[in-house]
Amino acid sequence: MDIQAILDLLPHRYPFLMIDRVEELVPGQSVRAIKCVTANEPQFQGHFPGEPIFPGVLLIEAFAQAAGIVALSANPDESGQAVYLMGIDRVRFKHPVRPGDRVEISCEKIYEKRRIWKFAAVAEVDGRQVAKGEVVATIPDEAMRERARS
Repeated sequence: MDIQAILDLLPHRYPFLMIDRVEELVPGQSVRAIKCVTANEPQFQGHFPGEPIFPGVLLIEAFAQAAGIVALSANPDESGQAVYLMGIDRVRFKHPVRPGDRVEISCEKIYEKRRIWKFAAVAEVDGRQVAKGEVVATIPDEAMRERARS
């Protein structure tokens, strides 16, 4: 899946799109996606000057977007919908991610029940695990979207 297909599926845009490419996708089950970290990204102005480190919260966002790709690919009629992050569990950061790194994100469904999905996610750079965790998300129905707007 190239960047245009990702843009068609996810509602995210610059500077908050964290997935650059999808290498493998089993709709509704799993994804292996790529995030190419560059020195041009705005967060490096302050995180940290002289020692740029990709923020862990953005790795979590990459996990959530990868989960969104899995969920939305199983529900093509909902392409472009926001996938709401409901929770994160057991997140660990093992090594820093820096500009120039190619982060491979693997995300696999643990379960799906009543529009709530739970995923196991892992991020690796050059085969070395840099982060892992679990993501809980939902594709909201119209009633839930309306409640969120009010």
